[in-house]
Amino acid sequence: MHKLVFWTFFLSSLFFSQQLSGLKIGRLKYKGGSDWYNDPSSEINLLKYISENNLIKTNPVYEFVDISSPDIFNYPILFLTGHGNIFFDDDDARNLRNYLLAGGFLYVDDDYGLDKAFRREIKKVLPDIELVELPFDYGLYNCWAHFPYGPPKIHEHDNKPPQGFGIFIGDRLAVYYTYESNPSDGWADAEVHKNPPETREKALKFGANLIIWVLSQ
Repeated sequence: MHKLVFWTFFLSSLFFSQQLSGLKIGRLKYKGGSDWYNDPSSEINLLKYISENNLIKTNPVYEFVDISSPDIFNYPILFLTGHGNIFFDDDDARNLRNYLLAGGFLYVDDDYGLDKAFRREIKKVLPDIELVELPFDYGLYNCWAHFPYGPPKIHEHDNKPPQGFGIFIGDRLAVYYTYESNPSDGWADAEVHKNPPETREKALKFGANLIIWVLSQ
């Protein structure tokens, strides 16, 4: 418990310090074989967009961090993506649980094929808290740009509607998960997925909403 209190204080201090030095997002490296490293330009472009629109001061770099490392506490926001299997061992789950309980935030974007593994592994992290679909009037969808129907459809997978799910610790959104939406594809460099400009703009606006909402909590 004393360690958790320390990390809670540390993350709170980090939020304030990164307001001065610029917000960074940590790409979460995990086991299981999926490509946790794909589209490394995504976070860079999103953070540049946020800064260019004078929303939040950012530090647009790509940095990855191992889920088992205490270095995850150096990032107020972690990002996890990929196309396949995820595996958290006991130490991974404990470290991520402590991070979330201390005030950290995890964004997960299914880049197709991640859904089953993510839902299984996140139960190891927070076994007593359910992943729930967020209503369309939830504040994340309207805090800057307006998304009246929740997460936008950026990349077509199985012709299913996009959905956004969350895990709450108390009243705070601690985990957000996009399924059949794939905003991070739209953050990547334009030549990677060849999304039209209006689709990339929509994805970047949605990402900005996400960051603004997390920091407002």
